[in-house]
Amino acid sequence: MVVAERALPEMALPEAERVIYETNPLEEVICQVRFPRILKLETEAPSGFQERIRSDYPIYKRNQGLSLGGLPQSLAEIMSREFPSASTPRSHEFESRDGNWVLTLNPESLALTCKRYSRWEDFRSRLEDALATFLALYPSSFYVRLGLRYKNVIRRSRLGLSESSWSELLRPWILGAYSRPEMRDEVEHHYLQTMLRLADEQGHVIITSGTVRDLKAGEECYLIDADFFIEKQTECADAHDKLDLLNAQSDRFFHWCIEERLHHAFLPRPSLVES
Repeated sequence: MVVAERALPEMALPEAERVIYETNPLEEVICQVRFPRILKLETEAPSGFQERIRSDYPIYKRNQGLSLGGLPQSLAEIMSREFPSASTPRSHEFESRDGNWVLTLNPESLALTCKRYSRWEDFRSRLEDALATFLALYPSSFYVRLGLRYKNVIRRSRLGLSESSWSELLRPWILGAYSRPEMRDEVEHHYLQTMLRLADEQGHVIITSGTVRDLKAGEECYLIDADFFIEKQTECADAHDKLDLLNAQSDRFFHWCIEERLHHAFLPRPSLVES
């Protein structure tokens, strides 16, 4: 296993034509906004919020969450850093009937998850509606963090590329040891984590990449998980514009990761809507 963590100089990702892939590698897209803790959401169920969104998200689930409060502080800090999901507040999940969309609300954040992503405009519209409903019930003037996360899983068998090596499909910088011919046969597993500062103070991105195995299909796949975020106070009225910028960076980033052969294998078509 290869693990690397580094912060690179502020950089502008290269321009790329905006396209929609017919064979989309996206497994999941998540947008999360964090806000100052709302005590009301700790003591009362968000029944008013549910009533306003129930037609679009009729399925309700409650997640009790986990606490690390009983651990020594030093151990709790390590667990929280290495395993972020190990300490989570109680949350309320509202799911669409087809299971494609999930809203997750807790005292510190609201998140929208999409499992069959098509285009940013559709996702943004859903997000706008959810945030407007939230702010109508829990007024706030600012968010403390905006996050937009894209989880791509590349399956060569779906693209007719089963016989192609990863070095033929992906750029060397994201392949790590896999990009070295003399090491290719010896590497059994590869994992790389990198943090980049985006240009013009547009935030950061944490990239987690490496090989993963589809146990059902018995296939080695490649994960490119990009978590774009702005971690500073942002006025609620400015949030959508900031998220538009992160989305534009995500398009450029993915093109920066892949070779032209893989790009064409995804069957790109021009987007009819400008960012």
